[in-house]
Amino acid sequence: MSNVPMHEAGDVRKAWGRVTAWLERNDPEVLAALGGPGSQAAIGEAELRLGLELPGEMRQWLLANDIDAGGQPDDRSCLVALGCEIALPGGHLLLGLTDIQRVYLSRMGLEEMQPSTDPDCPFWRREWVPIAAERDGLYGTFLDTVSGTVGRWAEAHGPEEGVYASLSDFFQETADRLEGVSSGDWRGPGRSAGLRQLDPRPEDEPVRLWARANGYLVNDRGRIPASIREAYEAYEAYEAR
Repeated sequence: MSNVPMHEAGDVRKAWGRVTAWLERNDPEVLAALGGPGSQAAIGEAELRLGLELPGEMRQWLLANDIDAGGQPDDRSCLVALGCEIALPGGHLLLGLTDIQRVYLSRMGLEEMQPSTDPDCPFWRREWVPIAAERDGLYGTFLDTVSGTVGRWAEAHGPEEGVYASLSDFFQETADRLEGVSSGDWRGPGRSAGLRQLDPRPEDEPVRLWARANGYLVNDRGRIPASIREAYEAYEAYEAR
């Protein structure tokens, strides 16, 4: 278990409140896409399906807004079917309970079918619960329900644990990013993930080609994960010297 101290549930209410307050002032459409309050019953059902207990911070967040409450993805949906685009660290889609369960069961299924060769560095741990992810689930952010810390996973690099000390810290950085942008300069998504444009952009093609040549897994369509774009930009800066 991590030595990082657990934060109280009240912290996440404050951090998440900063996010929703900014959206209320600057992008009410995204705020609406976050959905209404969650329910204790839905959280309890999710815990039974996942086979673990969600920490207090996560419960408080899901009770404030459950993005996909009542939503039912169809059979043709991507793994992340109902997520919401917001300025999260890492650039992934924020998940509600439905997508959390879909992504978690998919990651656990992959780990069980092809167990990691190194038990100290598994593909996925049972105590990790996704809170944000790309549509295909190959990249994302997870909450460690044992330590309370927040980490990331990427198909090409494996998981990175302890990136944030808590869910509260993760949402505090999200709020810092939002509040650091002038409302007049805001170019937020203004829509739920289901309405996002997935057509490839021509300017992204060099990034995709470089990523594949350097061992990264990247889709032909959709957003290029921030970690890959940052690696590409670092390479370009180095080559320009």
